[in-house]
Amino acid sequence: MLLYNKNEYDLMMKLRGLLAGLLSLCSVGVLAHPHSFIDMNTTFVAKDQKLIGLKMVWVMDEITSADLLYDAENAKSDSEIWKKLAAEVMANVLGQHYFTDIYRDGKPVKYLNLPTEYHLARQGHKAVLEFVLPLAEPQALAGKPFEISTYDPTYFVDMAYQDKQALHLPPDMAQRCKFSLVTPKPDSSLQAYALSLDKNDAPPEDLALGQQFAQRVTLQCQ
Repeated sequence: MLLYNKNEYDLMMKLRGLLAGLLSLCSVGVLAHPHSFIDMNTTFVAKDQKLIGLKMVWVMDEITSADLLYDAENAKSDSEIWKKLAAEVMANVLGQHYFTDIYRDGKPVKYLNLPTEYHLARQGHKAVLEFVLPLAEPQALAGKPFEISTYDPTYFVDMAYQDKQALHLPPDMAQRCKFSLVTPKPDSSLQAYALSLDKNDAPPEDLALGQQFAQRVTLQCQ
C-alpha cells in the first residue's frame, strides 16, 4: 500500500468522513479502532485464460451507511442523487488505490486508475458499493500465485470477508484455480494498541497497522 501524500491524505479523511457516518452520536466503540466496518465480497474476473480484474461488493455497516442513505432520502436507485453519491465515494476509493494490494512473485500487479463500472445502492439500512477493479495488463492465470489484500492502512475501517464463501470463482476459472483466505491473528499488544486509538488518532505510517490486521487471499491456477 502506498504511503499518503497530502492530497491523498485529504481524500482519505473525506472518505472516512463518509464511512464514519454518525459515529460521533454512537457511544459504543468510539474510543477504539476500527470505527467502521465493511463486509466484502469479491468475484475474480477472467478472459482468455487471463485474470483481468476483481469485481468487488462492499457492504457498509448501518451506522457507517447513515449519512449516505440520509443524503439519498427516497431517491430512486437510478436517480442523479445516487449517481452523484456513487461518484463521490468511488473518487475517494480511487484516491487510495482501491485500498487493495495485488502481488505476484513479490512484485506489485498494476491496475487501471478508473473502474470499468461502479454502482452505489441501498440494501435495507446499509449502503452497498459495487465496482470492478481492472488490471492494467491481463495476467496469465497459470504460474505464480496472486496475493491480494484489501485494507485501510490506519485500521480506522475494518474491511473483511466473513469467510471463504464471500470469494467466487467463475465456472471457467473453477476448473483450474483454487484460492485460500488467511485471517491474521495479531498479538495482544497490537490489539490493545488499536483499541486505545481514538477516532481522531492516526497510527504511525511505519507501523502499517491496517496491514497487520488485513486478510490475505491467495489465488493459484494451473
